[in-house]
Amino acid sequence: MNLRPDLAIIARHVRPGARVLDVGCGDGDLMAALRDGRGVDARGLELDATNVALAMARGLPVIQGDADSDLAGYPDQSFDYAILSQTLQTARAPDRVLEELLRIGRRAFVSFPNFAHWRVRLSLLWGGRMPVTRLLPERWYDTPNIHHLTIDDFRAHLRERAITVEGAWFLSGDKNTGGAAANFLAEHAVFLLTRNPSR
Repeated sequence: MNLRPDLAIIARHVRPGARVLDVGCGDGDLMAALRDGRGVDARGLELDATNVALAMARGLPVIQGDADSDLAGYPDQSFDYAILSQTLQTARAPDRVLEELLRIGRRAFVSFPNFAHWRVRLSLLWGGRMPVTRLLPERWYDTPNIHHLTIDDFRAHLRERAITVEGAWFLSGDKNTGGAAANFLAEHAVFLLTRNPSR
């Protein structure tokens, strides 16, 4: 199975045999890869009913729910990893969703598109219109993205909340790029987070 590049990074770094909650799991691509390739006990939460049905047809334990309102029922530290891939920018309260991920999981993977990528900047500067790119294909009126964030925004938020970064990966053209100029060069980012690096 060919995983989306950010999902492939996450899949490579989840410990075999771990217990995982994939929030906004889509049709279950990552869950299936973790189950089949790493023996992971993966559970999913997905808003879209069609995706829930597709994931369940693959034998995956997925329930329909909303990251903004349905994470409160999960016990503290009930998963080794909580995963939120390409969903943070669609949440109504992304800061609260992030706090819930770090409460539910001992570690959290978060990936998101970088709205400071140079193509996005140029598109807005020269075109004067909201950017439509390979990773941001929707137009302003049909995009699910309601909180546009950049890598530097996210790094600042983590510092303010004393959240520890255990790993970070930056992708441009689906290939890794360095972290130093990631806010300008990376199309999307993956972070591995925890509140306590000793766990």
